[in-house]
Amino acid sequence: MPTWLRTQLQKAFKEQNRHQIKILNQCWFYYQRKEQMNKHLG
Repeated sequence: MPTWLRTQLQKAFKEQNRHQIKILNQCWFYYQRKEQMNKHLG
């Protein structure tokens, strides 16, 4: 997990910002999917 995403998630959890947590969660799954596709392509 990228450092910027980890710090943003920690901040969102600390502030109990559910909206931000949902958005960051979507970013993480998008990032994982993209990385996985890059591995398969070469």
